[in-house]
Amino acid sequence: MRFWRYAALTALLLALAGCASTRDPTQGWSPQRIYSEAHQALTDGDYTKAINYFQTLEGRYPFGIYAQQAQLEIAYAYYRNVEPKSAIAAAQRFINEHPRSKHVDYAYYLMGLANFHSSGGIVAFLRPNTDYQVDVTPLRESFMAFKTLLEKYPHSRYAPDAQQRMVFLRDQLAAHEIYVARYYMQRGAYVAVINRCKSVLTTYAGSTHTLQALNMMATAYDKLGMNKLAKQTREVIKLNQPSSKSKR
Repeated sequence: MRFWRYAALTALLLALAGCASTRDPTQGWSPQRIYSEAHQALTDGDYTKAINYFQTLEGRYPFGIYAQQAQLEIAYAYYRNVEPKSAIAAAQRFINEHPRSKHVDYAYYLMGLANFHSSGGIVAFLRPNTDYQVDVTPLRESFMAFKTLLEKYPHSRYAPDAQQRMVFLRDQLAAHEIYVARYYMQRGAYVAVINRCKSVLTTYAGSTHTLQALNMMATAYDKLGMNKLAKQTREVIKLNQPSSKSKR
């Protein structure tokens, strides 16, 4: 019996020790202190700790003066911690809940950055032997986030960088469309070729792949026996030739 008493006492002590070790270190802290400690963790690169503190702050004081900023900081901390999906979700939540905030432009910028640097996005696309099967969804979503930023907040401090990234993304995405169009061309799927080329000319207008898209469209129209459209397309090609522009 004495053995079981000691065993029960030991188990109780261990349970109490476990409770003590999992005790919330922020208990009793003011919102100012939680925010300060969270921001310091963010500065120190301890992103997991920063996220936990910011989430604690938002949950404990949802209507406090730091709650809105905490949401935005959470998105940034996820981005720095290389958790793009969580960063994007947090930024989108901020936009949904605070559509009139002066920081919405930054939320769109974060969404663009998170997708831009996504491991399944730009990194995969720039690998050697990239083919049509690469998922460029993160690149498209990055492009659209930056586009929204520029359309809604053209004078944002983040607009110049977003615009530069869009130029790069536009060419990469247009190149991918051309690659897929060439794949369809080889298989005789000419309607699909035309649709892909139209995407280059509309969604990614102004890319360096415009002439490639027009030439492929003209060829696809020829293959389909759509001679009038083929002729019109080649007239557009002539107008877009560098030599034609220099004579104007």
